[in-house]
Amino acid sequence: MFSPNEEALSQFHQLKEAFTTAPFHHSSNPSLPTIVETDASNYALGAVLSQVSDSGKHPIALESHKRIPAELNYEIHEKELLGIVWALKRWRAFLLSLSSPFKVLTNHSSLQYFMYSKVLTHRQARWAEFLSEFHFSITYFPLRLATLLDALSRWEDVYPERGEDFISKNPMNFQQLIKQDEVQPSRYFAQDYQYRSILQELVKGKSIQDYSLDSSSQLLLFKDQVVVPNEPTIQLSNLQKCHDSPLDGHPGQERTLKLVKRDFHWSRMTQFVKDYVSSCQQCSRNKNIHDKKFGLLKPLPIPNCPWICLSMDFITQLPLSNSFDSILVIVDRFSNMVVFIPTMSSITSLDLAHLFIKNIFSKHGLPSSIKLIDRQRG
Repeated sequence: MFSPNEEALSQFHQLKEAFTTAPFHHSSNPSLPTIVETDASNYALGAVLSQVSDSGKHPIALESHKRIPAELNYEIHEKELLGIVWALKRWRAFLLSLSSPFKVLTNHSSLQYFMYSKVLTHRQARWAEFLSEFHFSITYFPLRLATLLDALSRWEDVYPERGEDFISKNPMNFQQLIKQDEVQPSRYFAQDYQYRSILQELVKGKSIQDYSLDSSSQLLLFKDQVVVPNEPTIQLSNLQKCHDSPLDGHPGQERTLKLVKRDFHWSRMTQFVKDYVSSCQQCSRNKNIHDKKFGLLKPLPIPNCPWICLSMDFITQLPLSNSFDSILVIVDRFSNMVVFIPTMSSITSLDLAHLFIKNIFSKHGLPSSIKLIDRQRG
């Protein structure tokens, strides 16, 4: 039978005390003081929602979140700020229901003054607008001993294996953008008269000015640029990676051409880039309008009685019927009553006056104003 010694019994009682006295989950109470603690590592976010009662501080909720690849290159202050924004989004409903302001504890001291900053990036401005919904204060608190937050923001599963989730500071690195089988010389350059002879000489070990053959990838290089075969699908694929990348945001023709030339080389590239950018639907929807501003809409005044303010227009190019090919349309702007008078498209001013006297003046008298719409054949 096992008989523990005094040291083992002492450790058992210490462990028992730690389990029974450590903070544990409590039910939330909107009237109690509330604290949100956040921490950010390179790959994850952690947050603890706590409340302070007579028995001390107890956690209400725990959250952790793995960063998406686009967030890995954030600056350190934006990583910490993202942790606050993310935590408040997770617990938004509860935090908005609190009867008193809550505290946010962070180990990044500069965030204390974020809500008072006057110069913000677009991303920070969006975050500031969201944070303005809450009644809280950001307090600097060194979280060196915050083992609970460390467990949430630094759990082992979020750390990538070698090469996984890596975002290059230079997204135009051609080794990341090009699939080597797309530009293999043996596959496409054999029928490309421009580069076939160059490739043959390089394979024989001869040197050609500005051209080389990469030994590891077997890519044909022009200076430091990858030579792309005269294959529109491959050229388009690499152009789209430069122009449509979320990190570049659909740049204009000149900047797109500069980005493509930095890593690629092919014939008639300039025209190819211009044609693509000019036909890009996303650019057309989002580009700035440089035309003159439209004039303000000035509605006509409402008449006080019928047949004193009229509008007049023609409907033309109609099929010939009873020797008429057009219709004179006269509208009373008070009652919206419409009079249709058959006529010819060759009508003169004198003929128009006769039609008006016969059909309008003889019945309703002389109006105070007539708005004649421009006659446009269409």
